[in-house]
Parts: sequence; C-alpha cells; structure tokens
Amino acid sequence: MQKIPVIEARHLSKHVSSTEGGLTILDNISFQMEAGSSLAVVGASGSGKSTLLGLLAGLDIPTDGRVLLDGVDLSALDEDGRARQRAGRVGFVFQSFQLLPSLTALENVMLPLELAGSSNPREAALQVLDRVGLSSRLQHYPSQLSGGEQQRCAIARAFAIEPRILFADEPTGNLDQRTGARVIELLLQLNQELNTTLVLVTHDPALAERCDAQLELDAGCIVDHRGPVVVMQEAEQ
Repeated sequence: MQKIPVIEARHLSKHVSSTEGGLTILDNISFQMEAGSSLAVVGASGSGKSTLLGLLAGLDIPTDGRVLLDGVDLSALDEDGRARQRAGRVGFVFQSFQLLPSLTALENVMLPLELAGSSNPREAALQVLDRVGLSSRLQHYPSQLSGGEQQRCAIARAFAIEPRILFADEPTGNLDQRTGARVIELLLQLNQELNTTLVLVTHDPALAERCDAQLELDAGCIVDHRGPVVVMQEAEQ
C-alpha cells in the first residue's frame, strides 16, 4: 500500500497586490515529504520561505494550489477547520519565540497541552521542560529568561504535544552562534526521538546541512533541491 505523504504541496502559488501592481511571492510550488523526515527551506531574503511555511501550516491560504497535511486538503477547510486540523498534531517554533509574557515557562508549555485536552498537562510540561534543561526556571517569566532559554522553552512548548509535524521559522535567528548550535542539537534530537516531520526555514547553512533534505527558493520558485524530498515540477493538479 502506497504511503500518504505527511505534507504535500500541489501547484502552490501566492500573489498579492501592491502599489506597484501584482506581486508573485510563490509560483507553482509542488513537493511532498514522508513522515519523520526533516526539510530545510533555504534562499535569500524575500524568496518566499516564510510565506511557504505559513501556507504549509494553514496559517495563510494560497492564491492557487492546495496543501494536504496527512492527506487532508486544507483548502477545503475554513479557518476554524484548519485550526482543528493543526490542534494536537502541529507544533511551531518562531524566531521571536512567541512566548506569552504574562505566563511562566511552565504555564507557557502547559497551555497547548490544556488546549489539546491532556489529562495531566502539568506533569507532561514538567517532563519536557526537564528534557530541554529548564527545570530550574519553571516559575520564571519570559522577560526573566535569556534568549537561548526562551527558545528552549518555545521548543518545549512545541514538542509537548508530541506533534506529527513541526514548523520552525528561523529558530536560531535571534541567537548567538554558540547558543544557536545548542538549540539546533535540541531541535534535531527531539525530532528524531519523536519521529516528528520537521520543516524549517533557515539562513544558517550549518542547520540546513543537518536536515535530511533541502529546498532552495529564489523569487518564489524552487531552483534546487537535495535529499529525500520529492519535487514535482509537472505534478497533476
């Protein structure tokens, strides 16, 4: 029996209007990934990387084309339906951490577990915070954490629900090289242990090389790819 790709983009395009006329951010992107693999999306600033990530996650909708997560067509769902599809199966890590400033580290990690209906969100949060080395910072607020600690907390929050898919947008972008290297190790370690499918946008060549596959964008088009990612330039619509 043929496996259903965990992520599939079919002729994905994004066009927006500007004061100078229409602007194409993504143009006819088609590829698929198998479960448990990791993909780095690379390219210059403005090449469409973050836009692609948002479309794959269902945070934005394409102008043309479709995104399928676990075989479910996100374009057939409304905003609430896409949110339900993400709940409990999709995690996010952002460059700016996106921690809630009024919640402690423990409370930030407990939140997605509570929303997912976990029977014991506190215990699950404690376990994952221990795995990222933050057991001594549980009651600290984001403003009391270093940049590296905030990103580790964000990773703990993302992995707490043991997501099928994790999207990461420049996860080391706001960190120094040494701290970024530690975050990379943690991200990939948890990815492998939980068999999570990882898609990350990065300018960091060292991080991109650590992934199973790379997809390079330029002016919204796929210009190169390597590793086990299936790129379909002439895929059927």
